[in-house]
Amino acid sequence: MRESKSPTTKSLDRDETTTTLLSELVAHLRENRSQLRQEWAQRITKAKLLTAMTEEEVFTEATAVYDQYVEALETDTFEALHAYARNLSERIIPRGVETHEVVGIVLLLRDVLARSLFAKYQADFAKLNRILDAYEPAANRIANTVAVGFVQERERIIREQQEAIRELSTP
Repeated sequence: MRESKSPTTKSLDRDETTTTLLSELVAHLRENRSQLRQEWAQRITKAKLLTAMTEEEVFTEATAVYDQYVEALETDTFEALHAYARNLSERIIPRGVETHEVVGIVLLLRDVLARSLFAKYQADFAKLNRILDAYEPAANRIANTVAVGFVQERERIIREQQEAIRELSTP
């Protein structure tokens, strides 16, 4: 019987084909990093997400998330992404960024990357399907990891604030 691991530390059971396809995907994402980050940052602004942040801050965070996202796809490990999500949460929760915004930006990134795959593999529908079959579970797991990290940090901050209020209100 296999040992169960936490969602942020376990890796998917990848076969050789999936690993090869994801390696090809990662190479594509690295080659097109600038264009894809820019498109994603524009979509974040257009969707009115992260409005508590300046455009420069959004682009800086988009760069960091993009790089962590690609690393998670490449290594099949999500600890760094989870840690980044918690770190990001510490910085942006006090500014009023909501859970739906964080989930929204990760889903937008997933969509931007999927569209780039459609553009790249439009002439080879069979390969596109194989790439998407490899990409979609990892992308969904990444979105879940970021959302869980954000929610956990938000809950921690709320508990700390509640405790501070109790201490202030106790004579």
